[in-house]
Amino acid sequence: MDDSSGVLVCASEFIKDRLYFVTLQSCTKPRSTENTHYFSIDDELIYENFFADFGPYNLAMLYRYCQKLNKKLQSIPSKKKIVHFTSTEPQKRVNAAYLIGSFSIIYLKRTPDEAYVELTSGSSPPFISFRDASLGAPLYSVTLMDCLRGVYETHKRQFFNFDDFDVKEYEHYERVKNGDFNWIVPQKFIAFCGPHAKSKIEDGYFIHSPSSYFTYFRKHNVTTIIRLNKKLYDANDFNNAGFDHKDLFFVDGSVPSDQILNQFLTIVENAKGAVAVHCKAGLGRTGSLIGCYIMKHYGLSARETIAWIRLCRPGSIIGHQQQWLEEKQSKMWTQGDLYRREHGPTPLPSYPVYSLKLKELNERAFEHRNQEVCDNRSASLNKANEDNKVDNVLRILKRVDTMKLDDQTDENKNSDFNTTTSTTRVPVSNNILKITQGDTLNHIKAQRQLNHSRSLSMATPSLLFGSGRPHTRAMSQTFRNDSSQSNSQLAAVSPIKAPKSLSSLGISCEGVKRTTRTIAATSTTKRTLPLNSLYGSSRPLNTNRSAVTQSLSMHTVRSQSSPTSRCASSLSSASTLINHQAPSGLLGSDKLSRFGALRHTQRRTLRRTQKSTYVR
Repeated sequence: MDDSSGVLVCASEFIKDRLYFVTLQSCTKPRSTENTHYFSIDDELIYENFFADFGPYNLAMLYRYCQKLNKKLQSIPSKKKIVHFTSTEPQKRVNAAYLIGSFSIIYLKRTPDEAYVELTSGSSPPFISFRDASLGAPLYSVTLMDCLRGVYETHKRQFFNFDDFDVKEYEHYERVKNGDFNWIVPQKFIAFCGPHAKSKIEDGYFIHSPSSYFTYFRKHNVTTIIRLNKKLYDANDFNNAGFDHKDLFFVDGSVPSDQILNQFLTIVENAKGAVAVHCKAGLGRTGSLIGCYIMKHYGLSARETIAWIRLCRPGSIIGHQQQWLEEKQSKMWTQGDLYRREHGPTPLPSYPVYSLKLKELNERAFEHRNQEVCDNRSASLNKANEDNKVDNVLRILKRVDTMKLDDQTDENKNSDFNTTTSTTRVPVSNNILKITQGDTLNHIKAQRQLNHSRSLSMATPSLLFGSGRPHTRAMSQTFRNDSSQSNSQLAAVSPIKAPKSLSSLGISCEGVKRTTRTIAATSTTKRTLPLNSLYGSSRPLNTNRSAVTQSLSMHTVRSQSSPTSRCASSLSSASTLINHQAPSGLLGSDKLSRFGALRHTQRRTLRRTQKSTYVR
């Protein structure tokens, strides 16, 4: 650590003579030496904010940090010091402290107090607090200590275990296009974005129908759906699929009444399996009610609960919902004590969130259930077919017995088409069309992921053109002669597919400029343009357009006796020139298209010649 002398602000020792956490004034990365290895995650892990929120990092990022640090501790020689350094930027510094503090709790068996004392000892500057995902000044904050306690309490209660954690599943389903949902309490709660009547892409982000969630919910024993927002889909979509659907509406951005809170707790406590809860964005109202259940049944404080839910689903519990949750803390603790006296202690989860082991068991059970369903359906169909055969025979015999020669009336009423099909419409209020807090959060979350994918495409020329070289059009691709149309098409290229400045990506623009000049040059000579387009090449005729023009003019001035013969002769010569100038690598389809175009030109010229003969 001698290299950083003079810029060292403070240092914390987590493993004696081995693992350190330091804050440096300099933005320059210190060089590792024979005795010290330096690393930082300030620019590696990026928190995706909604507004002015900046952390804490989600559960997947904490997992990746722990894996990274464990690998360093195992691979780097034990005599070498490992230093996690960060800058004095307050937001990056508190996130880095949260990561190494959580690591010490999970793997070094430290308590939150011990980890916090280590981070704040000596001349360490104070850490700023985390805030919610709302506009304006924060009304409530969650401290670094709250986050460390949230990690400690949930890890102790087996909410998560990084030795059995599917980080890919977390990162996949957390994205808007893949469902936008997160596990909060293992085998008990999923928080997800509110579905719509149909799956589609609207205003740039994905909207999912209820059926999009059926397979995952069935695999993971989700039995109950609770909707907290206004109706945007038919509840029967879930009911008919075998789920129990409940509605507990309250206004977006607000807090629930005591009646709704009690109904929610009753529904969840009596549910046979896991419960999936959603509002508009699945953040504010959803997180608030799930937080009350956690406080009641697991005894966490309001701040610890908020910290944990945000680790699972960033942006949850917004504005005065935080204060409301703290006001309900003592009531939930009291109700929890009474509940445990009557029903016994709350059992710990059998598996943590995103458990790899549980995932494998669920896959096997799901396949087994599907096989049973298929077998039952096959047996039912076979029995139904046998019954239908008997019914058909009896029906025919009965019809024959009652048949008369003068039957003219339609006794079976086949012509009666007055039957109506009943449908259930979802009432849509005018208020739904207004932009709510949930709409804004949904749009931000979807847009930032879209921008992230766009930035990757813009930063990688090989994704745009297949390599770093200029993109050239294939020989067999037809070239358009209309210069105005070509220029307009070039101007309308999407910035996702091609940047405005190709040179900024290190791509030569000679090919583009050369093609543009060809368009401008060929557009001035009308006779040569059809010839250049017949065999589909963007290259100009190297045998000189003047040769073709001269040939046509010679045949025009030739004998005056027969216009038809003059036309045929001139076009024959032009065809010869074209065939000589065509590239040697043309495919059969290009030759056919060239021949068809030539025939069209011959017929058009013949008609013009005949018309001029009649006029004479």
